[in-house]
Amino acid sequence: MKLTIDLVVLLLAGLLWNCNQQNKSELPAPPDSEVSETEFEKVVVGAARMDAYLPLIEGKKVALLVNHTSMIGNTHLADSLHSLGVDIKAIFSPEHGFRGEADAGEKIKDGKDPRTGIPLISLYGSKREPTAEDLQGLDWVIFDIQDVGARFYTYISTMSYVMQACAKNGIPFMVLDRPNPNGHYVDGPVRQPGYESFVGMHPIPVSHGMTVGEYAQMVNGEGWLEEGVACELTVIKCEQYDHNTFYQLPVKPSPNLPNMKAIYLYSSLCFFEGTVASVGRGTVKQFQVIGHPDYPEGDFTFTPVPRPGAMNPKLEGQQCRGYDLSTTPLEQLQRMAQVNIDYLIDFYRNFPDKDNFFLKNLWIDKLAGGPSLRAQIVAGKTAGEIRAGWQEELRAFMALRGKYLLYEDFE
Repeated sequence: MKLTIDLVVLLLAGLLWNCNQQNKSELPAPPDSEVSETEFEKVVVGAARMDAYLPLIEGKKVALLVNHTSMIGNTHLADSLHSLGVDIKAIFSPEHGFRGEADAGEKIKDGKDPRTGIPLISLYGSKREPTAEDLQGLDWVIFDIQDVGARFYTYISTMSYVMQACAKNGIPFMVLDRPNPNGHYVDGPVRQPGYESFVGMHPIPVSHGMTVGEYAQMVNGEGWLEEGVACELTVIKCEQYDHNTFYQLPVKPSPNLPNMKAIYLYSSLCFFEGTVASVGRGTVKQFQVIGHPDYPEGDFTFTPVPRPGAMNPKLEGQQCRGYDLSTTPLEQLQRMAQVNIDYLIDFYRNFPDKDNFFLKNLWIDKLAGGPSLRAQIVAGKTAGEIRAGWQEELRAFMALRGKYLLYEDFE
C-alpha cells in the first residue's frame, strides 16, 4: 500500500507513540533499576518524531541501518514503518546483528527478517560498506541505532562506512538521533595518524561526548569520508534532551553492556580488552569486574563461562581474582565524567608478569588510538602525568566539536 501523508496517517503515528508510552510495562526491562526513569520518560528520540520524517520518505524506497535498539516505545522502527506502508527494500545489519544477539566480533550473515520478509544485508561479515548493487534504486538510507559514546564502539564506524557509500552513490542519508548516555563529558586520548581501524576510524578522543547525529555532521563536515566526499545528510533531532541529561537506555545496546553501570564504565574498562585480564565477559557483570587467575590483589573472584554474547570468553573456566566495580553507586559513576585510567595503571603495577600483561598483537594501541598510553604505563607514569598529555588535543577537539552540536552542551 502506498504511503500517504495525511491527517489519518499522522493520527496513526501519534496513536502508535502514545500507546507505546502508556504501555510501559511492556517495554524491555531498563538496563539498571537504580536509575530514575525521569530522563528516559521525557526524552523524545528522533525515531518517535514521525511527523518530522514521514513526509520526507513518502513514496520513496528506503533501506534501514538498524538493530535491536531501534525502538519506538515497544515497537521496532522497521515494524512501525512497514505497518505504515513505507517501502523498505533492505535492512543493513551492524556488529551483534539485527536482533543484537551475536558475540562481539562474530561475523554476521545475510538473510531475511522473519517478521517482515525484508532482506537483511550484513555489514559485519564479508563487507563493512554497502555495494552499489546494495544501494541500487534506493531513495534514502535511514540510521537508527543507540550508541554509547565511545570511539571503539563500532556502530559509529558502520555509520561512517554507510555514509561513505551513500555519498559515492548519491543516496541521501538520514539519522534518527538518540541521546548519548556518556554525552556529559569529553575525555581520553585522541586517535593518532597511522592507527586508523574499525575501533578508531577518525581522530576523536575515546569519549567524544556527541550524539550519533552530531557525530555524523562532524564526519561529513570535516571531510573524513574517503576522498573527502560528503553525503546528503539529514538529522532528525531528539526533543527534551541536552548534554547534561543522564539518559537511561531502555534497551541494552549490546550483549555485554547489560546495564547503566557497564555503560558508564565501558570507556575506562575497554582498554583491558588489550590485556590478558578479563572484564567479565562470560559472567553477568560484563564490564563491571576486572580479574585474572594470577592477579594477587582484590577480594572478588569470578569464573567466565560460555554465555549468550560471549560463547568463547577470555579465561574461560578459570577463576579470576580482582575487583567488583558493580557495587559503585551509579551517581558516583555519573559524577566521575572521565576515562578513568587508574584501573588499568593499578592492575598493571600489581600484575606479577608485566612483560606479558599487554597482548602481543598490541590491540591496546588500537583501542587507545596510538602507542603512547601503553608506553607511558610501562614507563611508570602516573595517571595525572598521562592525562596531562591529552589536554591540548582535547581542547582542539572541543573547539571542533562545538561546530556540530545540535543540543545545549554540558557545563
